[in-house]
Amino acid sequence: MQFLIDWSWLIPMYGLVGALLALPWAARLIRQSGPRPAMYINVFMTLLATLHGFFLFPAIWNAGTQVVSFEWLQVAGLNLSAALDLSTVNLIFLALTTGLSLLAQIYGMGYLEKDWALARFFALMGFFEGAISGVILSSSFFSSYFLLEMLTLSTYLIVGFWYAQPLVITAARDAFLTKRVGDVLLLMGLVALSTYAGSLKFDDLYIWVKDADITPLAATLTGLALIAGPTGKCAQFPLHLWLDEAMEGPSPASILRNSVVVTCGAFVLIKLQPVVVISPIALDVLIVIGVTTAIGASLVSLSQIDFKRTFSYATSAYIGLVFIAVGTEWPGVAFMLLFTHAVGRALIFMSIGAIVFTTNNQDLTELGGLWSRMPATTITFLTGALGLTGVLPFGCFWSFSLGIEFLWAEHPLLVGVFLLVNFISALNLIRVFRLVFLGKPQSKTRRTPEVGWLMAIPMLTLSVFVLLLPLVMNRMSLLPPVEYFNLPAVLLLVSSGLLGAGLGFYLPLNRAWSRSSIRQVRWVQDLLGNDFYTEKLYEMTVVRLVSRLSNWSSWFDRYVVDGAVNLVGAASLLGGEGLKYSSSGRSQNYILTIVVGVGLLVLMTTWARW
Repeated sequence: MQFLIDWSWLIPMYGLVGALLALPWAARLIRQSGPRPAMYINVFMTLLATLHGFFLFPAIWNAGTQVVSFEWLQVAGLNLSAALDLSTVNLIFLALTTGLSLLAQIYGMGYLEKDWALARFFALMGFFEGAISGVILSSSFFSSYFLLEMLTLSTYLIVGFWYAQPLVITAARDAFLTKRVGDVLLLMGLVALSTYAGSLKFDDLYIWVKDADITPLAATLTGLALIAGPTGKCAQFPLHLWLDEAMEGPSPASILRNSVVVTCGAFVLIKLQPVVVISPIALDVLIVIGVTTAIGASLVSLSQIDFKRTFSYATSAYIGLVFIAVGTEWPGVAFMLLFTHAVGRALIFMSIGAIVFTTNNQDLTELGGLWSRMPATTITFLTGALGLTGVLPFGCFWSFSLGIEFLWAEHPLLVGVFLLVNFISALNLIRVFRLVFLGKPQSKTRRTPEVGWLMAIPMLTLSVFVLLLPLVMNRMSLLPPVEYFNLPAVLLLVSSGLLGAGLGFYLPLNRAWSRSSIRQVRWVQDLLGNDFYTEKLYEMTVVRLVSRLSNWSSWFDRYVVDGAVNLVGAASLLGGEGLKYSSSGRSQNYILTIVVGVGLLVLMTTWARW
């Protein structure tokens, strides 16, 4: 066990090594064997990372938290070291990320079996996994920020995987630039903390914040900067537009993006929560962001007819609940929400990815009657739906009920947000289930086969894990005793889910999805379908302001800066051209010029004195 602890630094390296080993095939330097060896290498390295973390967990469970530190550079009084925080919570999320990454890669072996850039995709997945594992285990804010930047880069590359499609390039660019806004602000917070606290290790920051000597204004600005990065990573309002556009990437990447990537960003926020408490305003802003995103994204998800975009907005809504839990200083609720949501959401995206793979379609209005043609996929979808709603005894029931219990007395309005999200989530899942799996087969689903075993095995494996998740959580002592639960709160939670499911079953659905002739209803349809016109709001405010500033800067540079330089150049040129005519070679002309010049100088001096 000590050997596994000493070599725990290899866990983030497995994925990075796999990505490096896959480069010859990704760059097509090796063509004789085809791209499959790169795929096998990365799956094997991910399996090693999963097994290493799995066997490391019992050692940390028995021995307690340990910090493994490595000296990186020590010269002239400068000491740079890399440290890993091996705690139970970190290893739980490490097992979650590496396990889901392994299943997603096996799933991708079937999904991208005939793709010509198979090696490049798996190399990017290895890079992706290494960055996420490093963020989870890092004990330093600086290294976490560095690894988050790697995660942003890998997101850009994976979203733009099919770069021959113009919409894919736009989605990758928007995802990268939107995240950069939060990352720049997070860097400002990092620099501020480095100045105030003198250290960027999380343990040192937790000690510093107890007696922090910092002005209220500086504390507020620092707290807001610290929450900006996770806001962008977790696709929270107002930096939420990238997640639905990122669905242009392959489905195996969408599985991880909606389960692991947003979890990773929220995990950093939870680590920073003891520091963010220096600013009550920052905590209130977290609650406002969480409430706005949870309610708004849930409503927008109901109006979407694209498979992936529907559930990407639902992902933002659930992470909004995590922001609420962090803002109300209940990190335990946030941990539970992240853990249970990630598993259920990954299963949902596996099932819809299977449908996209077999039908080449992700439009809800063109699907139907798949339950008899894809029974395994149907069971997978239903299992994921149970894991994502407050249905006893599945995963999200425990996290939702725990959150409602803690917020019951002090924040009753936030309890309503939890119940509303559960209600809309159940309604949306039933809506999608009816449109896709029930009803008569449509033209694109009449000859739809079940997916192959490479995609079916990860789906069924994760389905079993979702069903057994309450037992796993109980074994790890994550579930509170039954006597601590508030019975009225539990009844409200179950009732909200049943009400949403019942309304979803009996709500009339029209595949034509035409706009209503009633003006008020049509206005609501357009408002939700266009994501509350957030993109147009950006165009009218931020984009227009930046455009006008850039136009003014261009005019000033062209006519003022360049004009001054060009004026000096033109004056020099004209002066030189004019002076060349005074060089005639005749001495009398030179004497006349000197006399006239001296005379004018004397005249000007006399006039000035007078």
